[in-house]
Amino acid sequence: MQIMRASLGALLIVAIALVALVILSLLLSKTPGKTLRYFFLGPIQNTYYFGNMINTAIPLMFGGLGVSLAMQSGSFNLGGEGQLYGGAFVATVTALALASWGVSGAVIALLFGALAGGFLAGFSGLLRMKWNTHELITTFLVSNAVVLIVSYLIAGPFMDQNTNLIATEKIPESFRFMRILEPSNLSAALFFALIAVVAVHLYLYKTKSGYELRIFGSNPQFARYGGLPTDWYRLWPMFLSGAFYGLGGGMAIFGTYYACMKEFSVGMGWNGLAVALIARFRPVAVIPAALFFAYIESGARNAMLHSDVTFEIASIVQAVVFFLVTSTVLQQVGRKRRLV
Repeated sequence: MQIMRASLGALLIVAIALVALVILSLLLSKTPGKTLRYFFLGPIQNTYYFGNMINTAIPLMFGGLGVSLAMQSGSFNLGGEGQLYGGAFVATVTALALASWGVSGAVIALLFGALAGGFLAGFSGLLRMKWNTHELITTFLVSNAVVLIVSYLIAGPFMDQNTNLIATEKIPESFRFMRILEPSNLSAALFFALIAVVAVHLYLYKTKSGYELRIFGSNPQFARYGGLPTDWYRLWPMFLSGAFYGLGGGMAIFGTYYACMKEFSVGMGWNGLAVALIARFRPVAVIPAALFFAYIESGARNAMLHSDVTFEIASIVQAVVFFLVTSTVLQQVGRKRRLV
Protein backbone atom coordinates (compact mmCIF):
# COMPACT_ATOMS: atom_id res chain seq x y z
CA MET A 1 0.00 0.00 0.00
CA GLN A 2 2.81 2.40 0.87
CA ILE A 3 4.58 1.70 -2.42
CA MET A 4 1.32 2.24 -4.32
CA ARG A 5 0.76 5.61 -2.63
CA ALA A 6 4.32 6.68 -3.42
CA SER A 7 3.87 5.66 -7.06
CA LEU A 8 0.60 7.57 -7.31
CA GLY A 9 2.29 10.61 -5.83
CA ALA A 10 5.08 10.42 -8.40
CA LEU A 11 2.57 10.03 -11.23
CA LEU A 12 0.68 13.05 -9.96
CA ILE A 13 3.87 15.12 -10.02
CA VAL A 14 4.57 14.03 -13.59
CA ALA A 15 1.01 14.85 -14.66
CA ILE A 16 1.08 18.33 -13.13
CA ALA A 17 4.48 19.03 -14.70
CA LEU A 18 3.18 18.05 -18.14
CA VAL A 19 0.10 20.22 -17.67
CA ALA A 20 2.44 23.09 -16.80
CA LEU A 21 4.30 22.38 -20.02
CA VAL A 22 1.10 22.60 -22.06
CA ILE A 23 0.15 25.90 -20.41
CA LEU A 24 3.61 27.35 -21.03
CA SER A 25 3.45 26.34 -24.69
CA LEU A 26 0.08 28.00 -25.09
CA LEU A 27 1.39 31.19 -23.49
CA LEU A 28 4.86 31.41 -25.02
CA SER A 29 4.54 29.87 -28.47
CA LYS A 30 2.87 31.31 -31.55
CA THR A 31 2.43 27.75 -32.82
CA PRO A 32 1.57 25.78 -29.67
CA GLY A 33 0.33 22.74 -31.56
CA LYS A 34 3.62 22.36 -33.39
CA THR A 35 5.59 23.01 -30.20
CA LEU A 36 3.69 20.37 -28.24
CA ARG A 37 3.94 17.85 -31.07
CA TYR A 38 7.72 18.10 -31.19
CA PHE A 39 7.99 18.18 -27.41
CA PHE A 40 5.96 15.04 -26.81
CA LEU A 41 6.75 13.06 -29.96
CA GLY A 42 10.20 14.42 -30.84
CA PRO A 43 12.16 12.23 -28.39
CA ILE A 44 10.70 9.04 -29.90
CA GLN A 45 10.44 9.98 -33.56
CA ASN A 46 13.59 8.08 -34.59
CA THR A 47 16.45 6.02 -33.16
CA TYR A 48 18.77 9.03 -33.00
CA TYR A 49 16.55 11.09 -30.70
CA PHE A 50 15.32 8.07 -28.75
CA GLY A 51 18.83 6.77 -28.10
CA ASN A 52 20.11 10.19 -27.06
CA MET A 53 17.19 10.57 -24.66
CA ILE A 54 18.05 7.30 -22.91
CA ASN A 55 21.72 8.26 -22.94
CA THR A 56 20.89 11.51 -21.12
CA ALA A 57 19.25 9.47 -18.35
CA ILE A 58 22.38 7.41 -17.58
CA PRO A 59 24.28 9.94 -15.41
CA LEU A 60 20.97 10.88 -13.78
CA MET A 61 20.51 7.25 -12.71
CA PHE A 62 23.92 7.23 -11.05
CA GLY A 63 23.18 10.58 -9.39
CA GLY A 64 19.76 9.41 -8.24
CA LEU A 65 21.32 6.30 -6.71
CA GLY A 66 23.92 8.42 -4.93
CA VAL A 67 21.35 10.73 -3.40
CA SER A 68 19.11 7.79 -2.47
CA LEU A 69 21.93 6.12 -0.54
CA ALA A 70 22.66 9.30 1.39
CA MET A 71 19.00 9.99 2.15
CA GLN A 72 18.31 6.42 3.23
CA SER A 73 20.95 6.96 5.92
CA GLY A 74 19.45 10.28 6.98
CA SER A 75 22.23 12.34 5.36
CA PHE A 76 22.03 15.03 2.68
CA ASN A 77 24.28 15.32 -0.35
CA LEU A 78 23.98 18.59 -2.25
CA GLY A 79 27.41 18.29 -3.81
CA GLY A 80 26.52 16.17 -6.80
CA GLU A 81 27.62 18.82 -9.29
CA GLY A 82 31.20 18.86 -8.04
CA GLN A 83 31.37 15.13 -7.34
CA LEU A 84 30.23 14.21 -10.84
CA TYR A 85 32.44 16.83 -12.50
CA GLY A 86 35.44 15.92 -10.36
CA GLY A 87 34.92 12.21 -10.92
CA ALA A 88 34.72 12.73 -14.67
CA PHE A 89 37.94 14.76 -14.67
CA VAL A 90 39.88 12.23 -12.58
CA ALA A 91 38.61 9.36 -14.73
CA THR A 92 39.70 11.21 -17.88
CA VAL A 93 43.17 12.09 -16.62
CA THR A 94 43.70 8.54 -15.34
CA ALA A 95 42.59 7.10 -18.68
CA LEU A 96 45.08 9.32 -20.49
CA ALA A 97 47.85 8.24 -18.13
CA LEU A 98 47.00 4.55 -18.55
CA ALA A 99 46.39 4.69 -22.30
CA SER A 100 48.49 1.59 -22.96
CA TRP A 101 46.76 -0.57 -20.33
CA GLY A 102 43.69 -1.44 -22.39
CA VAL A 103 40.59 -2.71 -20.61
CA SER A 104 42.29 -2.85 -17.21
CA GLY A 105 43.25 0.80 -17.60
CA ALA A 106 39.63 1.71 -18.32
CA VAL A 107 38.45 -0.14 -15.21
CA ILE A 108 41.07 1.57 -13.05
CA ALA A 109 40.18 4.98 -14.50
CA LEU A 110 36.49 4.51 -13.71
CA LEU A 111 37.38 3.29 -10.23
CA PHE A 112 39.54 6.35 -9.62
CA GLY A 113 36.71 8.60 -10.80
CA ALA A 114 34.34 6.90 -8.37
CA LEU A 115 36.88 7.22 -5.56
CA ALA A 116 37.32 10.92 -6.29
CA GLY A 117 33.59 11.55 -5.95
CA GLY A 118 33.48 9.30 -2.90
CA PHE A 119 36.25 11.14 -1.10
CA LEU A 120 34.63 14.52 -1.81
CA ALA A 121 31.33 13.42 -0.26
CA GLY A 122 33.04 11.32 2.41
CA PHE A 123 34.93 14.41 3.58
CA SER A 124 31.58 16.01 4.47
CA GLY A 125 30.58 12.81 6.25
CA LEU A 126 33.84 12.95 8.22
CA LEU A 127 33.18 16.56 9.24
CA ARG A 128 29.70 15.55 10.42
CA MET A 129 31.11 12.60 12.35
CA LYS A 130 33.91 14.56 14.05
CA TRP A 131 32.46 18.02 14.60
CA ASN A 132 28.75 17.66 13.77
CA THR A 133 29.12 20.03 10.83
CA HIS A 134 25.99 19.55 8.75
CA GLU A 135 26.67 17.93 5.41
CA LEU A 136 23.86 19.96 3.82
CA ILE A 137 26.23 22.95 3.94
CA THR A 138 29.62 21.30 3.52
CA THR A 139 28.71 19.23 0.46
CA PHE A 140 27.39 22.33 -1.30
CA LEU A 141 30.42 24.48 -0.46
CA VAL A 142 32.96 21.79 -1.33
CA SER A 143 31.15 21.14 -4.61
CA ASN A 144 31.30 24.78 -5.65
CA ALA A 145 35.02 24.88 -4.93
CA VAL A 146 35.67 21.67 -6.86
CA VAL A 147 33.78 22.92 -9.92
CA LEU A 148 36.00 26.03 -10.05
CA ILE A 149 39.20 24.03 -9.54
CA VAL A 150 38.34 21.45 -12.21
CA SER A 151 37.33 24.15 -14.69
CA TYR A 152 40.69 25.86 -14.11
CA LEU A 153 42.58 22.61 -14.66
CA ILE A 154 40.68 21.86 -17.88
CA ALA A 155 41.18 25.37 -19.25
CA GLY A 156 44.80 25.48 -18.13
CA PRO A 157 47.29 22.67 -17.51
CA PHE A 158 45.22 19.86 -19.02
CA MET A 159 43.72 21.68 -21.99
CA ASP A 160 44.14 20.04 -25.39
CA GLN A 161 45.92 22.55 -27.60
CA ASN A 162 44.83 20.75 -30.77
CA THR A 163 41.13 21.55 -30.48
CA ASN A 164 38.98 24.65 -30.40
CA LEU A 165 37.06 23.28 -27.41
CA ILE A 166 37.98 23.97 -23.81
CA ALA A 167 38.58 20.33 -23.03
CA THR A 168 41.18 17.74 -22.17
CA GLU A 169 42.65 15.36 -24.70
CA LYS A 170 40.36 12.55 -25.81
CA ILE A 171 40.64 9.19 -24.10
CA PRO A 172 41.98 6.26 -26.18
CA GLU A 173 39.49 4.56 -28.49
CA SER A 174 40.05 1.27 -26.68
CA PHE A 175 38.60 2.86 -23.52
CA ARG A 176 35.35 4.02 -25.13
CA PHE A 177 32.11 2.12 -24.61
CA MET A 178 30.48 0.37 -27.54
CA ARG A 179 27.54 2.16 -29.16
CA ILE A 180 24.33 0.13 -29.00
CA LEU A 181 21.79 2.25 -30.91
CA GLU A 182 23.54 4.08 -33.70
CA PRO A 183 23.55 6.80 -34.89
CA SER A 184 22.66 7.98 -31.37
CA ASN A 185 25.18 8.38 -28.54
CA LEU A 186 23.65 5.58 -26.48
CA SER A 187 26.37 3.24 -25.31
CA ALA A 188 26.95 0.19 -23.16
CA ALA A 189 27.07 2.54 -20.15
CA LEU A 190 23.32 1.88 -19.97
CA PHE A 191 23.97 -1.70 -18.88
CA PHE A 192 26.30 -0.54 -16.12
CA ALA A 193 23.63 1.89 -14.92
CA LEU A 194 21.03 -0.89 -14.75
CA ILE A 195 23.50 -3.15 -12.92
CA ALA A 196 24.16 -0.33 -10.46
CA VAL A 197 20.43 0.01 -9.77
CA VAL A 198 20.13 -3.70 -9.02
CA ALA A 199 23.27 -3.64 -6.87
CA VAL A 200 22.06 -0.74 -4.72
CA HIS A 201 18.64 -2.34 -4.32
CA LEU A 202 20.19 -5.62 -3.18
CA TYR A 203 22.56 -3.80 -0.84
CA LEU A 204 19.83 -1.76 0.85
CA TYR A 205 17.20 -4.48 1.15
CA LYS A 206 19.07 -7.80 1.13
CA THR A 207 22.19 -7.22 3.23
CA LYS A 208 22.84 -6.67 6.92
CA SER A 209 24.81 -3.49 6.25
CA GLY A 210 21.99 -2.04 4.15
CA TYR A 211 19.47 -2.88 6.84
CA GLU A 212 21.60 -1.19 9.50
CA LEU A 213 22.04 1.83 7.23
CA ARG A 214 18.28 2.21 6.90
CA ILE A 215 17.77 1.77 10.64
CA PHE A 216 20.30 4.52 11.29
CA GLY A 217 18.56 6.76 8.77
CA SER A 218 15.17 6.19 10.39
CA ASN A 219 16.27 6.64 14.01
CA PRO A 220 19.94 7.41 14.81
CA GLN A 221 19.31 7.33 18.55
CA PHE A 222 17.74 3.88 18.39
CA ALA A 223 20.63 2.69 16.22
CA ARG A 224 23.11 3.96 18.79
CA TYR A 225 21.32 2.28 21.69
CA GLY A 226 21.13 -0.89 19.60
CA GLY A 227 24.90 -1.00 19.33
CA LEU A 228 25.24 -0.10 15.65
CA PRO A 229 28.43 1.71 14.56
CA THR A 230 26.79 5.10 14.09
CA ASP A 231 30.02 6.90 13.18
CA TRP A 232 30.49 4.44 10.33
CA TYR A 233 27.01 5.12 9.00
CA ARG A 234 27.73 8.84 9.03
CA LEU A 235 30.73 8.29 6.79
CA TRP A 236 30.07 5.20 4.64
CA PRO A 237 26.76 6.25 2.98
CA MET A 238 28.20 9.66 2.10
CA PHE A 239 31.23 8.01 0.52
CA LEU A 240 28.98 5.69 -1.49
CA SER A 241 26.80 8.63 -2.52
CA GLY A 242 29.73 10.58 -3.92
CA ALA A 243 31.20 7.44 -5.50
CA PHE A 244 28.08 6.89 -7.57
CA TYR A 245 28.13 10.51 -8.67
CA GLY A 246 31.80 10.19 -9.63
CA LEU A 247 31.13 6.93 -11.45
CA GLY A 248 28.30 8.63 -13.35
CA GLY A 249 30.74 11.31 -14.48
CA GLY A 250 33.21 8.69 -15.66
CA MET A 251 30.48 6.84 -17.54
CA ALA A 252 29.52 10.07 -19.30
CA ILE A 253 33.11 10.52 -20.49
CA PHE A 254 33.66 6.92 -21.56
CA GLY A 255 30.28 6.57 -23.22
CA THR A 256 29.50 9.97 -24.72
CA TYR A 257 32.04 12.80 -24.58
CA TYR A 258 35.42 10.98 -24.69
CA ALA A 259 37.04 14.11 -23.20
CA CYS A 260 36.30 16.19 -20.13
CA MET A 261 34.92 19.46 -21.44
CA LYS A 262 34.65 22.52 -19.27
CA GLU A 263 31.33 22.58 -17.39
CA PHE A 264 29.88 19.75 -19.49
CA SER A 265 28.02 18.43 -16.45
CA VAL A 266 26.16 21.58 -15.43
CA GLY A 267 22.75 20.61 -14.05
CA MET A 268 23.39 16.86 -13.89
CA GLY A 269 23.97 16.89 -10.16
CA TRP A 270 20.80 18.81 -9.35
CA ASN A 271 18.76 16.71 -11.76
CA GLY A 272 20.09 13.60 -10.03
CA LEU A 273 18.74 15.02 -6.78
CA ALA A 274 15.33 15.58 -8.37
CA VAL A 275 15.36 12.04 -9.77
CA ALA A 276 15.96 10.65 -6.27
CA LEU A 277 13.17 12.80 -4.83
CA ILE A 278 10.68 11.61 -7.44
CA ALA A 279 11.79 8.01 -6.84
CA ARG A 280 11.28 8.49 -3.08
CA PHE A 281 14.86 7.24 -2.64
CA ARG A 282 13.95 3.75 -3.92
CA PRO A 283 16.66 2.46 -6.27
CA VAL A 284 14.38 0.69 -8.76
CA ALA A 285 12.18 3.78 -9.11
CA VAL A 286 15.26 5.79 -10.11
CA ILE A 287 15.04 4.32 -13.63
CA PRO A 288 11.64 5.77 -14.65
CA ALA A 289 12.38 9.02 -12.80
CA ALA A 290 15.64 9.50 -14.75
CA LEU A 291 13.90 8.67 -18.02
CA PHE A 292 11.23 11.26 -17.23
CA PHE A 293 13.81 14.01 -16.76
CA ALA A 294 15.66 12.93 -19.89
CA TYR A 295 12.37 12.97 -21.80
CA ILE A 296 11.69 16.55 -20.73
CA GLU A 297 15.16 17.69 -21.77
CA SER A 298 15.03 15.87 -25.11
CA GLY A 299 11.53 17.17 -25.83
CA ALA A 300 12.58 20.74 -25.07
CA ARG A 301 15.56 20.39 -27.40
CA ASN A 302 13.33 19.13 -30.22
CA ALA A 303 10.78 21.88 -29.65
CA MET A 304 13.54 24.48 -29.71
CA LEU A 305 14.90 23.19 -33.02
CA HIS A 306 11.55 22.93 -34.80
CA SER A 307 9.40 25.69 -33.27
CA ASP A 308 9.67 29.16 -31.76
CA VAL A 309 10.29 28.32 -28.07
CA THR A 310 13.61 28.35 -26.25
CA PHE A 311 15.31 25.53 -24.40
CA GLU A 312 14.61 27.26 -21.08
CA ILE A 313 11.08 25.84 -21.16
CA ALA A 314 12.61 22.58 -19.90
CA SER A 315 14.21 24.42 -17.00
CA ILE A 316 10.85 25.87 -16.03
CA VAL A 317 9.21 22.44 -16.09
CA GLN A 318 12.08 21.00 -14.04
CA ALA A 319 11.65 23.83 -11.53
CA VAL A 320 7.97 22.90 -11.25
CA VAL A 321 8.96 19.31 -10.55
CA PHE A 322 11.41 20.42 -7.85
CA PHE A 323 8.71 22.52 -6.21
CA LEU A 324 6.13 19.75 -6.27
CA VAL A 325 8.50 17.09 -4.98
CA THR A 326 9.72 19.30 -2.16
CA SER A 327 6.17 20.15 -1.18
CA THR A 328 5.26 16.45 -1.10
CA VAL A 329 8.18 15.69 1.18
CA LEU A 330 7.23 18.50 3.53
CA GLN A 331 3.65 17.28 3.65
CA GLN A 332 4.81 13.78 4.59
CA VAL A 333 6.97 15.21 7.36
CA GLY A 334 3.97 17.17 8.58
CA ARG A 335 1.79 14.04 8.66
CA LYS A 336 4.39 12.17 10.71
CA ARG A 337 4.56 15.00 13.20
CA ARG A 338 0.79 15.15 13.56
CA LEU A 339 0.64 11.40 14.22
CA VAL A 340 3.19 11.81 16.99
